[in-house]
Amino acid sequence: MFKKLDRWVAHWASSQNPFTNVYGLARSLLALATLITLLFNHSSVFFRPSAGSSEFPNCSNSLFSIFCLVPNDYFYLEIVRWISIVVLIIVISGWRPRYTGIIHWWITFSFWQSAATVDGGDQVAAVFTLLLIPITLCDPRKNHWIKWNYRSDEFLTRKIVSLITIMIIKIQAVIIYFHSTVAKLASEEWINGTAVWYYVQFPMLGTPLFLEGPIMWLLSTPFVVIPTWGTLIMQTVLVAALFSAKKYRAFILLLAVLMHEVFALFLGLISFSIAMLGVLIFLLRPLDYEFKFLFLKKVLHSLNYTFQKFKGGKYNEVN
Repeated sequence: MFKKLDRWVAHWASSQNPFTNVYGLARSLLALATLITLLFNHSSVFFRPSAGSSEFPNCSNSLFSIFCLVPNDYFYLEIVRWISIVVLIIVISGWRPRYTGIIHWWITFSFWQSAATVDGGDQVAAVFTLLLIPITLCDPRKNHWIKWNYRSDEFLTRKIVSLITIMIIKIQAVIIYFHSTVAKLASEEWINGTAVWYYVQFPMLGTPLFLEGPIMWLLSTPFVVIPTWGTLIMQTVLVAALFSAKKYRAFILLLAVLMHEVFALFLGLISFSIAMLGVLIFLLRPLDYEFKFLFLKKVLHSLNYTFQKFKGGKYNEVN
């Protein structure tokens, strides 16, 4: 029985390639979510006295936090913030996942543990970058954007570890949406279809000023049930998506991306939405369906052509 199981696992792993730009894009999106938060906010926004504690950063839960390794002073916290920004840019570039994977998690974990002002996206980034560590340690590539040409019998153990880890990530993604859906169903506002009307007026969220008038008018009509119940339905679909056929997942992914972009636009949950896009790619995008980035390649080719032509022109003028 164990020999049959070994053969099945070996065949399962050898027929798949976890080291593609699918996982690379998802990982970069998780890094981008944290990068945006750190890049556009001063340390004083995150690290400040809070209710019940005058000390900052919060080091009571973990002295392991990178922000707890420096003195309690904004000058030093700013240095750590900018170091973290540089590291996150390197992560997004895809350079050496084996070296940057653990550091990426350390930054997201540290921010989640030590900052006074965080949102669900920061927690998502901390959890999923931790789950990504086995994959990054097994990734043999110099950059997570490049295509890895492999043989079926090559790096088999690394592939098994990575594929199992990705399954765990998928399950964790489903748990997030399942928990969110069940929690909403316990609220009367979600049941009667008016919850979104309250959310857009919440002081920490809210719509942009230029959209506030039309959106509030629209949500004051029976239309409010569409985004409210639509969110519940979409989250339920995402829970079931783990068991869906691959041919349906691209369409589900498109709808899920649209849902989170609406969250970003109308509720200001930009970093959260970006982090969840990374999670959705893990959940719904088959690993072997690599992204082609054809438009980006055309733009880069055009820029390179223009640059080379400019160089040639300058050369001819000089000579």
